[in-house]
Amino acid sequence: MAHQKVSQELLNLLNDAIAREIQVSIQYMWQHIQWSGVKAFAVKEEFKSIAIEEMKHAETIAERLFYLGGIPTTKPTPINVGSSLKEMLEQDVKDEENAIDMYKKIISLAEKEGDITTAEIFRDILEDEEDHHDTFSSLLEEL
Repeated sequence: MAHQKVSQELLNLLNDAIAREIQVSIQYMWQHIQWSGVKAFAVKEEFKSIAIEEMKHAETIAERLFYLGGIPTTKPTPINVGSSLKEMLEQDVKDEENAIDMYKKIISLAEKEGDITTAEIFRDILEDEEDHHDTFSSLLEEL
């Protein structure tokens, strides 16, 4: 039973966010596993730690969605690992930009609906996503 009434639109956006978090957690972990070479040495651990952070985001969002009466998705959005370090990082920068846009929209809608907790949760996650975007963008500049 839902403990707070929110719109179906917000519930759908939370599920989209979960699908995205599952996608990037797998994508970044596979990039961590598959990439090798001198340039990738420092990058490998970044991929891994960010992948783990993204999985924690998926869990947090899923818990919130379930509390609000929704059923969390188990399906990731399409995963794109890439075949070169440059390709991987370009994709990751794009994925983080999409997340930043989506999460700002979720914060705005949650606030409009008076769902302060969801807005707060996504403010925290947004900060992480901006950090990930900065990390991937900086690594891309180094190539």
